[in-house]
Amino acid sequence: MKLIRSTLFILLFLCTTKNSAQLIQTTIDPNKAPKLPSNWAKKNQVGFDISEIAFVNWSAGGTSSISGLFKGEFGRIYQKGNHKWANELIVKYGLNKQDGTELRKTDDAFQLNSTYGFRKDTVSNWFYSAKFNFNTQFTDGYNYPNRDIAISKPFAPAYIFLGAGAENSNKKKNRTFYFSPITLKTTLVLDQYLADQGSFGVKKAVYATDPLDPNNKILIESGQKVKAEFGILMTAYMKNEIYKNVFYENRLSLYTDYLNRFGNVDIDYDTRLDLVVNAYVKANIGVHLVYDDDIKTKKDVIDPTTGAKSQVNDGPRMQLRQVLGVGLVYAFQ
Repeated sequence: MKLIRSTLFILLFLCTTKNSAQLIQTTIDPNKAPKLPSNWAKKNQVGFDISEIAFVNWSAGGTSSISGLFKGEFGRIYQKGNHKWANELIVKYGLNKQDGTELRKTDDAFQLNSTYGFRKDTVSNWFYSAKFNFNTQFTDGYNYPNRDIAISKPFAPAYIFLGAGAENSNKKKNRTFYFSPITLKTTLVLDQYLADQGSFGVKKAVYATDPLDPNNKILIESGQKVKAEFGILMTAYMKNEIYKNVFYENRLSLYTDYLNRFGNVDIDYDTRLDLVVNAYVKANIGVHLVYDDDIKTKKDVIDPTTGAKSQVNDGPRMQLRQVLGVGLVYAFQ
């Protein structure tokens, strides 16, 4: 009798153990477990604006034209505890075609921003930050209608900002302010012709008059392709919904060099008003204002003797670009 009871007890124990193991295995199955929330936030948005006007036997006259602008904005933000790492890539490229003229560029930008911040606690909006910024363009730029001489090229110029400072980031108000008293600004002009002209503030080439031919010049020293500056950088960003489906966005960058005319401020201000029709259609109005004392405007000069055309610097000027467009927008993960 004892043997029978012992056998039954062992069988019952084995069945219970097997069922418990199956229950535990089912509970911790990694394929069925919920995914943990990611510390990464993503933004992927591409858009295309188009405007067109056509005339056929129009008595009042006019010129048919079509314009297109491709835009892309991509963001990756990592935030965990007291650490924050924000990355942003902005690309733009626009073209315009009118009757009787060649295809012309209207916009061209490649901008990469990366900011790392550390704060003392999770309540504060102030971060000890380090910022990296890179700006250049995709294709050659011209002072139209002159297409013989390029006034800018890819990596000519390219601007690099690298510095450390403090950043106030308010996620609820979608507002960021950054101040850096130690910022290295590097200007690259990786085209020798533009570097020899001293374009975008680099040291220009040194020439001497040929003693055998006074009309000819001999190159003594080539223009430098790199210019380094050290100064103060302030940036600000804000985006608010001022009315339903109407968003107002501002970007401001101010820089001044310690050694080269301290107080002479480089300004880069970009403001935009987005009117959202639906998830895929958006209208926008924008103004981009730039002032840099190192960027000289170009003007065409014709030699009265030879008739040869050349471009000379005409001093710094305030640069203004205004945009009004309607187009398609697509956001994806």
